Amino acid sequence: MTTTTEQHVILLPGSVLPAALAYGALIGALWARLGDGVHAVAKDLEVYSGPTPPTGYSLDTEVAGVVRAARGLGWETFHLVGYSGGGASALAFAAKHPEMLESLALLEPAWAGNWGWSPAHHDLWARYQKLEALPQEEFMAEFVRLGVRPGVTAGLPTGGGEQPPWMALRPAGIRAFMATFATYDLDRDALARFDRPVYFALGALSNPDEYDEIADRLSGVFPRFRLEVFPGRHHFDPPHRVEPDRIAASLAQLWAEAQTPAALLPRRFE
Repeated sequence: MTTTTEQHVILLPGSVLPAALAYGALIGALWARLGDGVHAVAKDLEVYSGPTPPTGYSLDTEVAGVVRAARGLGWETFHLVGYSGGGASALAFAAKHPEMLESLALLEPAWAGNWGWSPAHHDLWARYQKLEALPQEEFMAEFVRLGVRPGVTAGLPTGGGEQPPWMALRPAGIRAFMATFATYDLDRDALARFDRPVYFALGALSNPDEYDEIADRLSGVFPRFRLEVFPGRHHFDPPHRVEPDRIAASLAQLWAEAQTPAALLPRRFE
């Protein structure tokens, strides 16, 4: 286990922004709060390790990448933070390698297993599957629209105008995630045995048929689960970028809980 003098943390981004852009503000807030007490590494997703997704790509590809990163850093255990596609990857990691984790922080994971879906969640994923036939520009616009509560206006976190070169890789990466979500066997029983604290950040303006449902399902799986709701935030305006100080405080609390095992954590706080 890491000591109170230094927290080892790997942060996995979503399927749009590279890790350094996604987590720069949060890492700065963590340093401001914990100083030398935190060693945080923003790790890019394996799906973007080349010009096209790796052959045979699945969430296990991301799991293996996290194992390599941790071993390269010389870390036996660490805290794992994951947003969107990175959050789904973090769930897969927790199921496969719980012994390596001190805590798990989920920032609106894009997917959380194929069990226990409501009819509304099934309908939403049917709409996601229809994106496959769209051209790139329409694909990304509809992908963003599906991620937020009806009536909420949202855009890509890169903004308008000319897009950076890495943006051209994103539709293929998102499609690769959607393909593995359709077939991956996320072990619910393994997650239910995960005895470390779990934190879930939820934007109140995100699509409730996706992210509220995922939070609710996971609250019934993890024995130590805490939910924090962020009014005014949504999946493409997430608190780790917009309210990094608040997320940093919540992560510091999570990591303190990981070092002092206690009774079951409250399921929700506002």
